[in-house]
Amino acid sequence: MQDDKAFRAAFRHGTTTRRDFMARAVASGVTVAAATTLWERQALAAPAKGGHLRLGLAGGSTTDSLDPSPWSDTFMVMLGFAVRGNLVELMPDGTLRGEAAESWSPSAGATVWTFKLRKGVEFSNGKTLTAEDVVASLNHHRGEKSRSGAKGLFGAVSEIKADGNDTVVVTLSQGSVDFANSLTDHHVNIMPAKDGAADWQSGIGIGPYVIEAFEPGVRALLKRAPNSYKKAWLDSAEMIGVADVVARQAALTSNRVDLINRTDLKTVQLLGKRPGLKVEESAGRLHYSMPMDTTAEPFRNKDLRLALKYAIDREAILKTIFSGHGRVGNDQPITPAYPFHNPDLAAKTYDLDKARFHLKKSGVDGAAPIGIHTADASFNGAVDLCVLYQQQAAKAGLTLNVVREPGDGCWQNVARKKPWYTSYWSGRATEDTMFTVAYSGASPLNDTRWKNEQFDKLLAAARVEADEAKRRQMYYDMQALTSDDGGALVPIFANSVYAMTTKVQHEPAVAGNWELDGGRAIERWWMSA
Repeated sequence: MQDDKAFRAAFRHGTTTRRDFMARAVASGVTVAAATTLWERQALAAPAKGGHLRLGLAGGSTTDSLDPSPWSDTFMVMLGFAVRGNLVELMPDGTLRGEAAESWSPSAGATVWTFKLRKGVEFSNGKTLTAEDVVASLNHHRGEKSRSGAKGLFGAVSEIKADGNDTVVVTLSQGSVDFANSLTDHHVNIMPAKDGAADWQSGIGIGPYVIEAFEPGVRALLKRAPNSYKKAWLDSAEMIGVADVVARQAALTSNRVDLINRTDLKTVQLLGKRPGLKVEESAGRLHYSMPMDTTAEPFRNKDLRLALKYAIDREAILKTIFSGHGRVGNDQPITPAYPFHNPDLAAKTYDLDKARFHLKKSGVDGAAPIGIHTADASFNGAVDLCVLYQQQAAKAGLTLNVVREPGDGCWQNVARKKPWYTSYWSGRATEDTMFTVAYSGASPLNDTRWKNEQFDKLLAAARVEADEAKRRQMYYDMQALTSDDGGALVPIFANSVYAMTTKVQHEPAVAGNWELDGGRAIERWWMSA
């Protein structure tokens, strides 16, 4: 049908009625029956306002709070984007779109960034957004006492100031061509200023939804904000914390929720065959990691780290534990979804001879148990991965002790507190942001506490390099350094796999910087009639 694209565009903007559609279709020679079928198919896919979305989510904890500084998992990330939003957001095609910021521009050398705020933006309590609010929100992640996960992003920031009510100027001690991209980070929500500081306690934001109820790790009830500047489709949403994957899937199949994340990969094919349900999968920037504290024994020994990296059969783990939903990782965080991913950096193969060689060279007694702390709250299959790895490593003379941790509070009690554990990273907007947050020597979220002078110099140089070919090579070199010298064992570049009722709809492309459309499914997705 020649007008098909035009009709689709009209549906997107709500400008075509059924009568108009049928009249235009019949006039172009389409039968009434065919036109009716096309109308029903497109009406199902067209964004529609209204509806209540129930989400059964892994990634919540009873220790969660409305302070965005420590957020590290999906439940709070999604709540923050839906209720508060940021200065800018990352779109599915990798471009930036303004949220609170209408426009932004760097100076020559990218050392001064100027953000112009959108006119008429209000917080959910009716207060008009000002530059003072943005300054307080960004400064929330700075300072010696800050333990924010975004602190590393502001390491080069020397000043943040308001220039009138609608302009924010950020000055850097060294240039960064990606600075605006870094402000898509899920920690950097916009909050109202109160006595010069960010008011995170109130939960007030400028996002398309407001909080009606919040029980940490249990439930959050959101309703559409009547005065938000942002377009959103749903009338309301309920986020329900369901840590256990079996319980999540049971909630979906019994119609207690409409959408779940992190499905059981062993049974997901059966789930997708159930009437009224569908399974979707996206390959983004998610990767599973097993960070070793390189300041603690025995992981300060590079050869011991290499022995552990060669003693894991990544292919077998991908096939057995994750049913092929992803690809093998190569001990660094830049997945193929990033523009500067190095395709020539191969993953280490399962090589018992090399593992024994590096173990002997390390001088570490392989018979002495090395503890790996894990819980399926890290990622589905984490415990099974460690048990299989334990068997694989034993063939190289390495004795691993799998320590199972409670799921609730896992991130608060295990991450960066145990010397070796299972973890995941959703990825970030750019290579610079990912490396800065998780691998730079100064970042508090550097979970391996790895410090490499050559790496940090390359990272700083890449931030200001305008020549794309030179910049690409710098990121290639950083990936190689991280893989060979770093403390993270990254066995899997994972796909995000989620399931939902057929009523849950979204645009064909979804963002891959976090699961569920970059953590913005509540805002971007809709419910069909």
